[in-house]
Amino acid sequence: MEYRKTITLKDGRECVLRSTVDRDARAVLDNFILTHGETDFLTSVPEEISLTVEQETEYLRRKAGSPDEAELIAEVNGEVVGTAGIDRLSRYERMKHRASFGISILKAFWGLGIGRALTVSCIECARAAGYSQLELEAAADNPRALSLYRSVGFTEYGRNPRGFRSPGGWRELVLMRLELDGGVYEPKENIYLERYWIDLRSGPADRTGKGGGEK
Repeated sequence: MEYRKTITLKDGRECVLRSTVDRDARAVLDNFILTHGETDFLTSVPEEISLTVEQETEYLRRKAGSPDEAELIAEVNGEVVGTAGIDRLSRYERMKHRASFGISILKAFWGLGIGRALTVSCIECARAAGYSQLELEAAADNPRALSLYRSVGFTEYGRNPRGFRSPGGWRELVLMRLELDGGVYEPKENIYLERYWIDLRSGPADRTGKGGGEK
């Protein structure tokens, strides 16, 4: 799936949101490792990430050729500052309407509107791919993330009190879902859209996941 959008951030800088290509592998992998070392709200720690650049290249290549999955990046001045994506949950008829969502952003770029813009972009991709439900899991003690997801239409449908474990003990996960066939989402904030397109391309779409919930 191909996607591209240009927005203006809250500090006036331009940010490009686009689908990844295989040559992004090094920058995406570096960002993945950095973001997982900056917060306790993601599913893994840097020491557990064993992907090579070659493996990441192949992962991005599969994503680029998929008609119903997407891996997006946010770039500011050519630097990858955030990633987000949608993954199908199943090819089986009874579950193929569902997709999962994950996101991570460098801490230095929090609060600029990138998280909201990437989330909206993934919603647009999921709807364009034909899904009727987008799902995520978020730590119950992450109010910023929960507030963002609720503001774009996600609703809570359950909780897992032992869904997350950290050195401090068990942490609760909030299970959230967004129905995609109930109308078109309209952002509550102007994100200054300048250029935008989605291209759904046919081709193989084998799933390769790097973790569940928030990336």
